[in-house]
Amino acid sequence: MSESSLSFRLTAASFFQEKPQRSLRMVAEARQPLVHVYAPEHDVAHVSDVLKRANIPHVINQYELRDYQGKTLCFFKRSDLSSYQLEFLVNAASAGGQVEALLDYLDRHLHFVEVELLHGDYLLDSNIMRAARRHEKQWSKRVMDIGLSLLLLCLTLPVWVLTALAIRLESAGPVFFRQRRTGLFNQEFEIIKFRSMRQDAEKDGAKWASKNDSRITRVGSFIRKTRIDELPQLINVLKGEMSLIGPRPEREVFIRELEQVIPFYRFRHMVKPGVTGLAQVKYSYGASVEDAMYKHRHDIYYIKHQNLWLDMHILLQTVRIVVTGQGV
Repeated sequence: MSESSLSFRLTAASFFQEKPQRSLRMVAEARQPLVHVYAPEHDVAHVSDVLKRANIPHVINQYELRDYQGKTLCFFKRSDLSSYQLEFLVNAASAGGQVEALLDYLDRHLHFVEVELLHGDYLLDSNIMRAARRHEKQWSKRVMDIGLSLLLLCLTLPVWVLTALAIRLESAGPVFFRQRRTGLFNQEFEIIKFRSMRQDAEKDGAKWASKNDSRITRVGSFIRKTRIDELPQLINVLKGEMSLIGPRPEREVFIRELEQVIPFYRFRHMVKPGVTGLAQVKYSYGASVEDAMYKHRHDIYYIKHQNLWLDMHILLQTVRIVVTGQGV
């Protein structure tokens, strides 16, 4: 996946929408403060390109500043900065400038992690690593997973029975679909779903599921749209293999493909996978490497900011999607 393809996806629009988009961009830029970015010289072009696409007004490696009060100075790849750049930033901070990591600044303004700029220094130096480990040790999250899963199992039992009958009546094959997925710390487990495809759906090998997929049965189309097919994953939650909220688990065959083009894709395995997640309520259905890139932004943001209130927000948004039929 090239940078040009991502740029096109972010900027492509109808010719007739060009002028309104420009005016909106000008308004956004007028409201955004100018950001002074300090980056290694070999990263300047890439950083500038990403910031332009995000409509973030910026200047890079400008050292003529003297009044730092009210100024925002962001650094990128701290370990690669020159001693002069580091000294400049320390002096700016001591003189009243707001100095922070560029990814932290973008995180706060964009409400997702800009994974095109994600790098090892940030993951190791920021609180993301600590937050991820802390979340997995939270007893409150596990208690919520067990309690809500048992409640949902009781409330949806009639749906389970009707769905099983509908699947059996429409097509031959098992009611449940089991598949190996990768979860916490890259450990594989067997995910359970209601079968929504023909029994021979992968006779020619693993394929991305897609919208209007010809392999999906009529019952399968309905239970996918309403997310009923995900209900059996409550069993995975009770077993401790999944959480109600977290990054969606993916198949290892696709992970090996995705990690070649998406920076630190396996970092999402620092937390348990979820039945639903921030990426699922923020981003429409997609089944490509490019779509996975955008979902990864929200998955990393979730890992960094996960708390009870964010989990409840995601649950409520999931309910809204199910009720309004905005699923697959």
